[in-house]
Amino acid sequence: MYIQWYPGHMTKTRRMIAENLKYVDLVAEVVDARIPISSRNPDIDDLVGAKPRIIVLNRADQADPAMNQEWGSWFRAQGCTVLETNAKDGKGVSQFSAAARSALKDKLEQWKAKGQVGRPIRAMIVGVPNVGKSTFINQVAKKKSAKAGDRPGVTRGKQWVSVDASLDLLDTPGILWPKFEDQSIGLNLAFTGAVKDEIMDVETLACHFMDLLNRRYPQALGRYKIEADPAAQGWELLERAARKRGFLISGGEPDTERMAKILLDEYRGGKLGRFTLETPGDLERREESPDGEA
Repeated sequence: MYIQWYPGHMTKTRRMIAENLKYVDLVAEVVDARIPISSRNPDIDDLVGAKPRIIVLNRADQADPAMNQEWGSWFRAQGCTVLETNAKDGKGVSQFSAAARSALKDKLEQWKAKGQVGRPIRAMIVGVPNVGKSTFINQVAKKKSAKAGDRPGVTRGKQWVSVDASLDLLDTPGILWPKFEDQSIGLNLAFTGAVKDEIMDVETLACHFMDLLNRRYPQALGRYKIEADPAAQGWELLERAARKRGFLISGGEPDTERMAKILLDEYRGGKLGRFTLETPGDLERREESPDGEA
């Protein structure tokens, strides 16, 4: 199930990011804490280069708390400042200014030495679609400055947002990359809603997700009154869940399409519990695997 989705505006976004880097002091990359690597565009590292970086682990409230700490340590080892947030209710967002000052400690000392006291920090906010960038910016700015929405691709053009005299933010549209070579990355993005459901078969996606829950998070299956079954395939579990919910069509067949939509909606809404879909160990295995899959 290889997913390809690269609307024309994303090519423009890539160019926009490259052209505007010279106007900012740091880059804050918002990622989904449930899939910290799958929700990072690999192009960003090349585009940003040595520019100071903050990794915002958004939706940390839906991820495994222990894994949030593990991923935080991993990103800090890469030289990034890390901030855990839940942009929806604002938790952790108030620490962004402090995180920005921490990431720019050396540069702030240089500004002070040059007498540039009071110069605002300018931060570019980047990330793939639907990781909560606009909602994060609205929370930082304490106002509805950036357009927010539940669907990918809401932000289409750059927007400067003045938070206060000491901080300016540059919002950019979400940017994916032309093809997900690693199937697990494409699936993780699809599970969390970073790519539009309309471009794929939702039942197939739900079968993959049921298979993942069966292998790694069997406790989540209890919501659908079914048990983990190592011998079962994802489509079998989807059918069982549909029957338990009473989702039937003519002839008494399970309505797997309806069940698939419910499953994905409830996962994205945080109703299945707090868990993280990938670990630093998964990343290491991907890098070691010749076909790129964990």
